[in-house]
Amino acid sequence: MRRRFLSLVIVGVAAATTPTIGSTESRPTEATVTATVAVPSVPLPSPWLRDEAAMMLVGSALIGLAAAIRRTV
Repeated sequence: MRRRFLSLVIVGVAAATTPTIGSTESRPTEATVTATVAVPSVPLPSPWLRDEAAMMLVGSALIGLAAAIRRTV
């Protein structure tokens, strides 16, 4: 069961990363030039979740995921 699950995960990741066979991008012969405007990016503060709390939540989720994977293997 573990081998099948692992092989399905690997096949799924490989299928998700490969481009579609029938997809072809058509490139226009004439290049259109548009004016770009530089706008400063201002990060909006999240009043409901601080960066440190978000990093703790992500770290805890990764530790939990690693523990779950270790139990199944």
